[in-house]
Amino acid sequence: MLSNFSFRQFINYLALASAFSGAAYVLNNFITFVFDMPGLFGTLSIIGFDLEAPETSGAMAVIIGILQSSLYLIAIIFPFFVLRRQSFGMREVASLDRGAEAIITAAFWSVLLVGIADASISFVRIENMLPDIVGADLALSLGKPAFRGVYVHVPLIAVGALIAVFRRGIDVIWLAALIVFAELLIVITRFIFSYEQAFMGDLVRFWYAALFLFASAYTLIHDGHVRVDVLYASFEKKVKAKINIWGTLLLGGPLCWIVLTRGLWNDTSAFNLALLNFEVTQQGFGMYVKYIMSGFLIVFALSMLFQFSSFLVAQLNVLEQDDSASENAPENVTG
Repeated sequence: MLSNFSFRQFINYLALASAFSGAAYVLNNFITFVFDMPGLFGTLSIIGFDLEAPETSGAMAVIIGILQSSLYLIAIIFPFFVLRRQSFGMREVASLDRGAEAIITAAFWSVLLVGIADASISFVRIENMLPDIVGADLALSLGKPAFRGVYVHVPLIAVGALIAVFRRGIDVIWLAALIVFAELLIVITRFIFSYEQAFMGDLVRFWYAALFLFASAYTLIHDGHVRVDVLYASFEKKVKAKINIWGTLLLGGPLCWIVLTRGLWNDTSAFNLALLNFEVTQQGFGMYVKYIMSGFLIVFALSMLFQFSSFLVAQLNVLEQDDSASENAPENVTG
């Protein structure tokens, strides 16, 4: 029993440390490549390790690099203190669920605001109304992906994150209604007014990609993902919990980390390359949001990592309850 308890404690630690480390990794990636800070590898290079890392200099860069590295230490050490609580279990599950919920909510509002704003800018550009509204110079600048990204998209993403601080609940389900509305608008304008532009299809794809990737963690909460349950449905609750645990350890968690590390490892990795260069599909009058869509995969991997960690702790709690019930059963029968 002691060995089982120790193993379960280790798995609980692994779940918490994985979620916290994922958040630290994404935050460090943002600080490192957006603000040219050293990050973990850069800090280790400064103190003498021979590692490939961006060249940085200055006392402030070193201090920030040390602070960045300390985030990983916190992510590794903090779960030990959490596990020492006697009431460890469903409260931590709820906390991890709220973490995933916050990530998804911030992403939803960001996508909603950016989609409406970028589509509106594209529309008035096509109709040659933008210079009359904002002036010729600003209209020209808004046609440049980097300018629109920095001065339109980034502030709206910040607003979306701020809304998520005060807003509770999974709002991403409303994206389904918005997609239907955007598609209906295309049908009406195409077949009634013979009018269709590239940005209209871009908006549908933008929101549809967000719906598919953001809702994945929400679906996992409610066990709504497609499952081949020819055998699974007939298993006992304890066996189901063990299958879910090993599936999370061997498939779910590693998948999230592969997505994050492959996409964010250095400045030439797929996600970083697109985000740092404000990559767009075209230079015409379509929406300039392709680089943001690469960021959807970051939201997907991080929210799913939190949700898989929550799922893992919840399934371990099922085993604990089953063991407690089995130990108490003979006493109840005898009494």
